[in-house]
Order: sequence, then C-alpha cells, then structure tokens
Amino acid sequence: MPSRSQYALMSTKDKNIVMFISFISAVIFFDFLIYLYISDIVSAAIFPANADPRVAKLQGMGLFVIGYLARPIGGVLIGRYGDIKGRKPVLLLSIIVTACSLLAMAFLPTYAQWGIFAPALFILLRIIQGMAYGLYVPLSWVFVAEHVPRQYLSVACSYVTASFFVGVLFSNAFFMWLSSFMTTAELTEYGWRLPFLVAAVLSALPLLVWRMVGETPFFLALVKPKASKNAGKPLTLLFKHCKHSIFIGMVLTLVISSISTVIVLLLPDLIEINFSLDSDLFGFSHSLGIIFIIFGCIFYGMISNHENFGKVLAIGSILLIAQMLAFFYHLQAGGDYILIMYAILGFCAGVIGMVPAILVELFPTNVRLTGVAFCNNVTQGITGVLIPFGLGYATTLVSFSPALYIAFIGFIGIIMGLYFYNLPELKKIDHVIV
Repeated sequence: MPSRSQYALMSTKDKNIVMFISFISAVIFFDFLIYLYISDIVSAAIFPANADPRVAKLQGMGLFVIGYLARPIGGVLIGRYGDIKGRKPVLLLSIIVTACSLLAMAFLPTYAQWGIFAPALFILLRIIQGMAYGLYVPLSWVFVAEHVPRQYLSVACSYVTASFFVGVLFSNAFFMWLSSFMTTAELTEYGWRLPFLVAAVLSALPLLVWRMVGETPFFLALVKPKASKNAGKPLTLLFKHCKHSIFIGMVLTLVISSISTVIVLLLPDLIEINFSLDSDLFGFSHSLGIIFIIFGCIFYGMISNHENFGKVLAIGSILLIAQMLAFFYHLQAGGDYILIMYAILGFCAGVIGMVPAILVELFPTNVRLTGVAFCNNVTQGITGVLIPFGLGYATTLVSFSPALYIAFIGFIGIIMGLYFYNLPELKKIDHVIV
C-alpha cells in the first residue's frame, strides 16, 4: 500500500487533483441538472404536440426520472471496472460518454423531423448520460480520497461535494440568462439545444490537461500483488465480505440524497404549495441558501476527520433539525426574515459535505468504487423517484411535511453519528479483502 504517511501535508499535486475533480463535478452536475430547467421546452420539441400541458409536464419529468433510474447501471455495472482496471480509465470514460451524449442531444432532430425516433433517441441518450453520471459521482469521491493524505480526506471530499452545488447555481444562472435572452418560441424552436452544446464543451475541457492526471496511489499499490483469485470480481467480494458496510453506506447515502434533493431541488416548489411569498425575493433566498450550503460543506469538511466523524455528524444533524423546523415556523409567521433563515438552513444542510468521507472509508481499496457506487446509486435512484412524488403529495396534506421529513433524516444522522462515535476507529483506508 502507499508508503506515504497519512499525516503528510497535502502537496501541490494533491491540491491540483482536488481542484480538477471539483471542476468536473460542478460541470457534470450542471450537465445532469440543466435538463430539469428546460424539460417543458425540450418535451415540446421532442415529443408530439399535446394540448394537455399536464401531459407535457409529465413527459418532461419522466425523462429526468429516467436519468436517475439509469444511475445504478452505470455506477455499479461499469463502475466495478474501476476496481479492476483503475480509477483513471473509468474517469476518462465517464467524461467522454457525458460529453458525447450531450453533444448528440444538442444536434438531435425534433419530432417534426424524425417522428417517433426523436423521443426514442433522446430517451436513449438520457439513459446513457444517467449511466455516466452514476459512474462519476462515487468515482469523484474515491479519486480524491485515494490521492490525499488521510487527515485531508474529509476536506477533500467536502470540496467535491460542494462543487456539485456550484453546478446547481451555474445551471440556475444559465437558465435565467437563457430565458431572458430568448423568447419561449425561440427556445422551443432551437434555443433548447444551446444548454446541451455548452454542457458538452464544458465536459470536454478537462481532457485538455488529461496528461497531468495520474492514477491513484492506492490503486497502483493494489495491482502489484494480485494475491486474490477474486481480484477481478469486486461484486463477489463486496457482497461476501461487506454486507454490513453496504447497509451503513446506503443509510448514509439516504441522508445525502434526502437533504440535497429536498433542500436544494424541491423546497421552492414545496413551499409554494402552502405559502405565498414574493417570487423574486424567494428566488434570491433560495440561491443564497445554495451558496451557504457550499460554505457549510467546506466548513464541516474542515472540522471533521476519521477520529471525530461521529461527533460532528451527530451535532450537525441536531442543528439541521432545529433550523429546518424553525424555518417552517418562520414561514408560517409570515417569512419576513426569509433571507437569513434560508442562509442558515443552507449552512446547516452543509453537514452532508462530510458524509462522503465516511462512505469512502467504509470499503476496502479493492472493492471501494464498487461499494460506494452501489450504495450511492441504488439509494439515489430510489429516492430520486420517490421523494419528489411522495413528499409533494404529503405537502398538499400537511404544510410541514418537508420539515418533518428532514427532521426524520436528521434523526437518522444522529443515530449514525452515535454509531461512529462509539466505534474504536474506522479501518485503515488502505486495507483490502481477499
């Protein structure tokens, strides 16, 4: 295993790797999310004309959900090759597949030109993009974790997690610019292609410095002995030796996916169901909340490490529960201080920035990417489909449903925090199983 001490300082090369992966993460999340903002417009161009706007909305949301459902395919079935062939080759694969699928979307013929083949091809491309996204997300955490000294693992993973939310801000800002620059008719006719074209170009930019990126030291050390006859079967090893880690990993991913989905993506729409606020002020408040999530991710990453994961996670979860409930009580009282309340909520939600570092350390080196990919993508695939519909319906019945759900997730975070607090120590990050 790597001879470098876990207490070594982070080198310039390590910092460059973290920044490189963080840039790709922001772009990849922009690529995956930008469709959500233009789903109605793309649906109008790709699908046959429909007089019922609700059907068009369902078509657009269906394509977004398909991307989530495709994540486990790419993350697990393709990601396992990262434990066999190396992290760098699958990173290259995820970048190339993402860029090519987006470029194909940008130049895809419309329904008026190709008929039923247009939506069929778009669905196929969306599935391919979802597979690449499902492959990249766990790989990004594993890649930085296996490059930096262990004492910097949490902060490195938190930078990557924070960069996903930078992608959210970028997609939001890009859509606002696009909608002000073009009319609805222009967007429907040709403007919807521009986001995919921009996303494809941004996705390909990292390839310009690809020669500067090296394989992770952990994988290089892993491939030398090849002592196990199951070295080429990470799924076999994973389910034979890591059932407990899989369960814990899926619970941790539930915390990440629930907080990010509800607070970052769904909260504005859920609040509008029962509360009336100034749309401009509320839109700015939501963006401010995302900015503070970025700060919160980095903060929690900086104060946590493998020795205090449990304590920080438990305290951070308590603060999140308190602020989420206070946020909704404030809305009920009129929402006069929505800016400051949203900012504090965002910062508290940043506790998810430290969770990927725990997730990475749960699994041995030779099944790490397979394990993280399985936990992350299966859980994200389920929650990405169920939470929007389930919580949306619950909110029509009980206005505090989002707060109650996040309180429930925060309670799970407290339990996980207490669990890790009572562990003597997580296993060394460079251990393997045979």
